Amino acid sequence: MPSTKNKVALVLSYQYPGKYALTVLAGAVEADAVGQDVALRFPRDRESLLAAVRECHDAGYRVVVAWSFYSASFPGAVEELAWLRERLEGREVLCIAGGVHATAETEQTLRAGFELVAVGEGEPVLLELLGRLVRGEDPKQTRGMSRLVDGRMVSQGRGEGVVMDTYPPFAARHRMFGAIEITRGCIYACRFCQTPFMNKARFRHRSVENIARWTRVLREAGKRDVRFITPTSMSYGTADESVNLEALERMLAAVREAMSPGGRVFYGTFPSEVRPEHVTPEALALLKRYVDNDNLIIGGQSGSERILQASHRGHDVETVVRAASLAVEAGFVPNVDFILGLPGETPEDVRATLALMQRLSELGAKVHGHTFMPLPGTPYRDAPPGSVDDETRKELDRLASQGRLYGHWKQQVALANGIAARRQPRR
Repeated sequence: MPSTKNKVALVLSYQYPGKYALTVLAGAVEADAVGQDVALRFPRDRESLLAAVRECHDAGYRVVVAWSFYSASFPGAVEELAWLRERLEGREVLCIAGGVHATAETEQTLRAGFELVAVGEGEPVLLELLGRLVRGEDPKQTRGMSRLVDGRMVSQGRGEGVVMDTYPPFAARHRMFGAIEITRGCIYACRFCQTPFMNKARFRHRSVENIARWTRVLREAGKRDVRFITPTSMSYGTADESVNLEALERMLAAVREAMSPGGRVFYGTFPSEVRPEHVTPEALALLKRYVDNDNLIIGGQSGSERILQASHRGHDVETVVRAASLAVEAGFVPNVDFILGLPGETPEDVRATLALMQRLSELGAKVHGHTFMPLPGTPYRDAPPGSVDDETRKELDRLASQGRLYGHWKQQVALANGIAARRQPRR
């Protein structure tokens, strides 16, 4: 006799900065056989979330509600979870979480009320969980999930690194599109960044053929622009610190062909960046041949040699200046990222950073300001939150008034303090 399958609905809280991960996960569900038995919903606000859960539950589905969030979004997701539960009126719903914060602070996430937490990369973990629900098996035994049992955390291991070509970069059938992730993981392991500690300090690249395939899907869906997610744009096709311009050109040429006619290719800009030592005349000439963006996002982070070394950036100050100068000469506007309040900064380090900001702006660059946040899972997890003194604030405001500085660094002061206040003692 054929086995009876359960109807399962996956409701994705599609409103936090971590929603890119949910788009990828939805694509994985679409592409897998289990997706035939799973209804997907993408509510973008709380009322829509509640309505989707009620509708699916009352139609006989086993409902899974999923959140993915960064550390700064964790309190909002926890508040939304509590808000939803207060309004379920006895309906049984499985609430799960994943992402960089949930991986780094798994027990904290569980104690906040999520029943299961996916640790590590989520595609195979979510597919196994949904398969278990469809077959009527216990979802708590899913590999890569953690849970609380009698107040203690029980782990079922970790979702390990996936082969990029195995999964789509977005959920095309549901028209949930996004930037195409072409590289996962990062070898540079900067001490303030979660990426290499979430996905391991090595590169995994999506193949040229796979990137071109999904670019064509975007274009055929009527999308004019294509963008990419990668921790370091000029590292495509490499396994180390080198730049492989031949591999990069093969990829960009394939993307350009897939987007023509009338399509636009954005590379080396949001939502990714370029390392300063990778900005060379040859690299810029290559970009000029294929991309439509007139700006480049360049990681500078500090004007202090000492702070750059301490944070394991792997480049010096003059490399940042050279990168900005070359970008301007090539016709790009360099947008240089800086992190204010990095651990161990002295007044002298701050002055060096402000001086570099001024120097870059005089060259024709714009400065993008961030405030340091002690992110879970990073070597700087236990460092004091970033702060900006009054004199520095005045100088930054002056640069902003001149159109030379932008960013959410003021708001991030409060976020940094909130992350520090919530962190759990190390076990």
